[in-house]
Amino acid sequence: MASESETGTPRPFDVKTVEYLIGLMAQHELAEISLKEGEQKIRLRKAVAAPLIPATLAAPVAPAPAFAAPAVAPTAPAVVVPNLFEIKSETPGTFYSRPKPDKDDFVSVGATIRPDTTVCLIEAMKIFDEIKAKCAGIVREVCVKNGDAVDYGTVLFRVETSQ
Repeated sequence: MASESETGTPRPFDVKTVEYLIGLMAQHELAEISLKEGEQKIRLRKAVAAPLIPATLAAPVAPAPAFAAPAVAPTAPAVVVPNLFEIKSETPGTFYSRPKPDKDDFVSVGATIRPDTTVCLIEAMKIFDEIKAKCAGIVREVCVKNGDAVDYGTVLFRVETSQ
């Protein structure tokens, strides 16, 4: 099989071409791309997750009594939401929370991180990309499990920042 450098034109199996196609899939929200050139074929298919239905929408709402007196709800104290920064996947692939199966996670809930802290690996086509925190703070939530498939923009971690 000729490579891009030999012929001057990209071939269906060149890594740059595949990465470009993956980017197009994400940009245009495509679930699948198939290409054929001569005897060479490539098909890229994105895993489709089932839509989640929030619990508040899943339960039926009971109708209000016809002649009920207006109820006055007690005022609840305002909930303070800390400054949460979402660390998102920069590429589709498989999420790995640790550098090797026999090692500890890069970070866990409660860990203090800096912008240059490696928080996980994303593997795509046998290439492992280190994902850096890009913020300083405390990890408050790990949103995916080790070995989960992720897509562009999948929230991986939520970090409380000191903003």
